[in-house]
Amino acid sequence: MLEKILVVDDEKEIADLIEVYLQNENMDVYKFYSGEEALVCIGSTDFDLAILDIMLPDISGLSICQSIRSKEYTYPVIMLSAKDGETDKITGLTLGADDYITKPFLPLELVARVKAQLRRYKKYNVGAAVPAADEVFQYAGLTMNIKTYECRLNGEALSLTPTEFSILRILLERRCSVVSAEELFHEIWQEEYYNKSNNTITVHIRHLREKMKDTGENPRYIKTVWGVGYKIGEI
Repeated sequence: MLEKILVVDDEKEIADLIEVYLQNENMDVYKFYSGEEALVCIGSTDFDLAILDIMLPDISGLSICQSIRSKEYTYPVIMLSAKDGETDKITGLTLGADDYITKPFLPLELVARVKAQLRRYKKYNVGAAVPAADEVFQYAGLTMNIKTYECRLNGEALSLTPTEFSILRILLERRCSVVSAEELFHEIWQEEYYNKSNNTITVHIRHLREKMKDTGENPRYIKTVWGVGYKIGEI
């Protein structure tokens, strides 16, 4: 079955280019030049990934991303922006986006990012064609089932994006060990480079803590080891 990809960008040339490259990878592209049209389709189509431009003429890509997450759809969301500003990036990630690409971009880079997100989504999504190993991690009321893509805290379900799920999984897999932001970045995105000014991991960690209601000065679960990285659990 072809992966269904939502593409929303009011710049026709860019949207059409993305469509061509993704179709060449045997993906089923649903392309829209406005946000309102996309929102209608989102409610009636089971997508595998969304690519959203932030600046749209009617409704922003950030609002669309927020709508996707409010409906508890967990498929990956990649944001596109003509601005290389940290504010837009942080806002998008905070609203539940998984990745962020600044225009202009290389089409092959976008394709690589899409494939990386789809690999993770298929690996940990319920009903995936190739299910993950049947593993369950538990720590202080936190339970994560890798095979069923479920995460609960004190019995209450946590609605996590694929990136948030991956970060939490890695930390639970390496419980009591410190994992650097560079390691998290590489393992999640499968990319060798890491930009020191890139605070993608920091934003996702903050969002995870908010969902876990663990945002105090001394978080119980995800602890920051300053200058080194993050960890869950004590030795």
